[in-house]
Amino acid sequence: MSERGMISKEFAEKVRASADIVKIISGYVSLKRKGDRYWGCCPFHNEKTPSFSVKPDDGFFYCFGCHAGGNVFKFISMHENVPYYEAVARVAEELNIPLPRKEQTPAQIAREKHIDELRQVNQLAGNFFHNCLTMTVYGKKGLAYFRQRGIDEETIKEFSLGFAPDAWDKLSSAFVQRGIAPELLVECDLARQRQEGGLYDRFRNRVMIPIRDDRGRIVGFGGRIIEASAREQAKYLNSRETVLFNKRRLLFGLDKAYRHIEKAGFSLVVEGYMDVISVYAAGIKNVVASLGTAFTREQCRKLLRYAPEIYFCYDSDAAGQNAIFRAIDVASEMENAVIRVVQMPDGKDPDEFIRKHGADAFRQVVRGAVPMVEFQLQYIVKDMDLNSLESRLQAMARILPVLSGVRNLVQRNAYVARAAQILGVAESELSNELERQNRGRYGGYQSQPAGSARPVLRRADDALRRAGRVVIRAVWQEPVTLEHFVSMVPLDAVPDEVQAAVLRQMALFIRQGERLTDVMQFASLGEQAVEELSRALVEEQGQQDLMELYGDCVKLLRKNYLHGQFELHRLKADRLSREGMSGYLEELALSQKIKNEMDEL
Repeated sequence: MSERGMISKEFAEKVRASADIVKIISGYVSLKRKGDRYWGCCPFHNEKTPSFSVKPDDGFFYCFGCHAGGNVFKFISMHENVPYYEAVARVAEELNIPLPRKEQTPAQIAREKHIDELRQVNQLAGNFFHNCLTMTVYGKKGLAYFRQRGIDEETIKEFSLGFAPDAWDKLSSAFVQRGIAPELLVECDLARQRQEGGLYDRFRNRVMIPIRDDRGRIVGFGGRIIEASAREQAKYLNSRETVLFNKRRLLFGLDKAYRHIEKAGFSLVVEGYMDVISVYAAGIKNVVASLGTAFTREQCRKLLRYAPEIYFCYDSDAAGQNAIFRAIDVASEMENAVIRVVQMPDGKDPDEFIRKHGADAFRQVVRGAVPMVEFQLQYIVKDMDLNSLESRLQAMARILPVLSGVRNLVQRNAYVARAAQILGVAESELSNELERQNRGRYGGYQSQPAGSARPVLRRADDALRRAGRVVIRAVWQEPVTLEHFVSMVPLDAVPDEVQAAVLRQMALFIRQGERLTDVMQFASLGEQAVEELSRALVEEQGQQDLMELYGDCVKLLRKNYLHGQFELHRLKADRLSREGMSGYLEELALSQKIKNEMDEL
């Protein structure tokens, strides 16, 4: 049974009421108390002056910079990039509130139990390999290998690195003696069946790298040879795919890197486990690697949840450069993805480069990453003799599709000029050929700005919108207030459409006898409604009493409503007078009556 199927509205409310929003958000954001609110720098956009506010009494947060807002689950959902129901489950788990169990079939129960057993076996294996490395004589050569690679004890602990002893069945025999079923060891690909019976270990005499899913749970292993005598063996030996381990969907290191990716604004994708570990140990922590396969759409979508920019940093040999070209093809299909390529000098991979030149030099190389199109242009012509007409025509045929993929007109024109310079042809000729090929294919180019982390939004705000938020806050605290407000200003006359929708939904809940307890009750109205309601509840009102302030705001909104009614009846009276029709005196009298009330207000 999925977590989604177990999360009811009632259960979510129970967890929300038990959660300390300040304590939970403080795990991500440094908060300081100021009055009845807590303030900090928003984790959803870059800022130096705190505009992120948490109001613990009501259990909401709101950012006055990017307008993110909601309850504790919304915060976890946004920060961890997980569905809302999973955020509820995570908070419940943290509070030791057991998830409700819906009735399951015997097959479902058995499957869940089996998956739990596989997870436990993988975790035990991770502990076994780590202990062998750090606590036994078997691990001495593994430790020596890591030291040689510049990997310190802190990094070994951070990644739970390990060592598989140079023996045929150390793990298998130890686990079977502990009562673990041989079938589970085989299914986790930790052991294989002997033809004559019994088991032998899959990983032997290798340093061991646990592979974790997005939530940090071990799902498989990568083992690397460390001795010259073993060079005839595969350099890396990876777990085969299981019910837990799908290489197309996983990225090595993402469980540690995702927060750093959000902070840096880009992900750094390298080729191998050791590249990730070395780069991370050097203090560059927004780094991940695909798992022995070509970069996939699933992996790309996962990275784009955290930041819009992806930097590819593969080996500078031919295989690495070809892999980058294939990865670019995948990533460029994703709308709003911004792709750059880190070009490694000296023919080195990131691990070698850092060991030779240091972390600061590597950071400088990363800062020099070139845009995707620039890399493609260089890659296409690097082995061509452009003095030959035939080669130039071949290069142009390969470059034109690259230019076609650039939809931003300014960027496209700049790259056309750059490509013409590289090819040694007239810019107008290349541009004309590009237009000829694309005519009718796209129906014209459209500018598509690159996506970004949550932007700082400068929404228009005025006295009427501020007054609307005060009314919303007053109704939230005293629902009977809504009846008075509607008698003064019909909901259809509330000037801000989002606020009007919130108030209409409030009216519906009040009629149904439902309490107003959580801004996420209004999620069906859309993101802006949740954000505006959050802002209404978090926004400070100064020293003035809320109901006194409410009265002033109702007068302002009433006056705005009356002004509209006055114009409506005045224009109607004018039209009836010009057409010589009866009733214009009544309309004139009504408009004057409205004007008198406006003057009194």
